[in-house]
Amino acid sequence: MQVLPFKIPKTSTDTLIIQEDRGLKFYDTLHQHEEIQVSFIVSGEGSVIVGDTITNYRINDILVFGSQVPHVLKSISSSEESYMISLFFTKESFGNGFFELSEFNDLFTFFDSLSYGIRVLSEKEELRELFFTIKKKKHRLDRFVIFLQILKFFSLAKTETISSSITRKNYTDYEGKRMADVFQFVMEKFYSDISLQEVSDLANMTPNAFCRYFKQRTNKTFFQFLTEVRITHSCRILSKEPDISIAQASYSSGFKNVSNFNRKFKRIKGITPSQFRKNLYDIRVLND
Repeated sequence: MQVLPFKIPKTSTDTLIIQEDRGLKFYDTLHQHEEIQVSFIVSGEGSVIVGDTITNYRINDILVFGSQVPHVLKSISSSEESYMISLFFTKESFGNGFFELSEFNDLFTFFDSLSYGIRVLSEKEELRELFFTIKKKKHRLDRFVIFLQILKFFSLAKTETISSSITRKNYTDYEGKRMADVFQFVMEKFYSDISLQEVSDLANMTPNAFCRYFKQRTNKTFFQFLTEVRITHSCRILSKEPDISIAQASYSSGFKNVSNFNRKFKRIKGITPSQFRKNLYDIRVLND
């Protein structure tokens, strides 16, 4: 298994890296890198973890992760292709102080929010075209001009932060592997019973030491994190399978009883599963 930190392949002369990821899954191990990452999801869907938060990603999402922000994208399908176009750069890629120029004043808030990861909510049609255009360009100047256009739309776009808290920490290889193993295990086994002893053994720690270790690095307990993974999965089921019952969504997501599921869902999402489904139905009716 690959571990933190992750190095973006580049030559000594690269300033802007453009990368296409195609396959049954993206790089789905917790990792961090020096470069800011801007990713457009062309196809595929799944879960994204940033800092202390797990949420869904889907087709046409545009996600941005700041420098050294641990994150992971976990695809949910084993048969459909996932396709992502990503740009990688640092704030020093184009020279020290480049992004401090007054021409970039409108981007100061954008850059400040990257440590929490952001999702772009507007200007997506224009940005989609620019992502497809930039990957076709071979000349570096052409790519740079389009990159500036992308930044301009970011300055205009509405965005939301993904995480509410980020621990600014560079992981060692060993520590990164430990956290990556735990995250990978939870993402693959969340629907089954997971004991504290089981996950502590995976981390090669005692249960008490693991609980302290996990909370120091995620700002939440392990079982809070596990519950959020399950709730995120249930939201995906409720939104994609309108005929499935609330109880079925609950059991498929790893909850043993519906009452506990309803209580946890409302605590995390602020509404009940039934209200969540009704809101989705109302939105679809308005769009039809």
